[in-house]
Amino acid sequence: MTRLPSTDADLWVSWDEYHRTVERLCMLLYESGWRFDQVLCLARGGLRVGDVVSRIFDLPLAILATSSYRAAGGTLQGRLDIAEHITSTRGAIAGKLLLVDDLVDSGVTLDEVARHLSEQFPEITEVRTAVLWWKASSRIKPDFYVEHLPTNPWIHQPFEDYDTLRPEQLAAWMKRGTTRP
Repeated sequence: MTRLPSTDADLWVSWDEYHRTVERLCMLLYESGWRFDQVLCLARGGLRVGDVVSRIFDLPLAILATSSYRAAGGTLQGRLDIAEHITSTRGAIAGKLLLVDDLVDSGVTLDEVARHLSEQFPEITEVRTAVLWWKASSRIKPDFYVEHLPTNPWIHQPFEDYDTLRPEQLAAWMKRGTTRP
């Protein structure tokens, strides 16, 4: 699929660029020398990032669902909802925790989740944050990031194509032997 050119207002990311950016984040983490015990990703945007980080570092992955971008087709930030439970196959989260998301926009999500973790999980001894993109509009700076975006562009990530794809459209495309119009 052909992407539009990136501008100060819009950053268009292909699947290849996305994967390279996640790998660059992993290298930043590795080269920092900081060792963590678990990866906690924020769903949905941080799922893919957290999955790759946990695989490369061979560490358990925990998932916490959060949501704030629901209005106007997912482009308007509203009230932050944080799930009551964290999902993990390796028991309770504890020790040094890497909190992963795809980006930090306003900083509200990372800030609120970090506060939630410190209040609800005393077994966590340290939390550091990692994102692919850090926008200048954020009120907090993540501990690890790949790109700082001083113009605060809207980031068009490759998986967003699925936000408007519905099963009947996919079925029609697959019948024709394609997965895109």
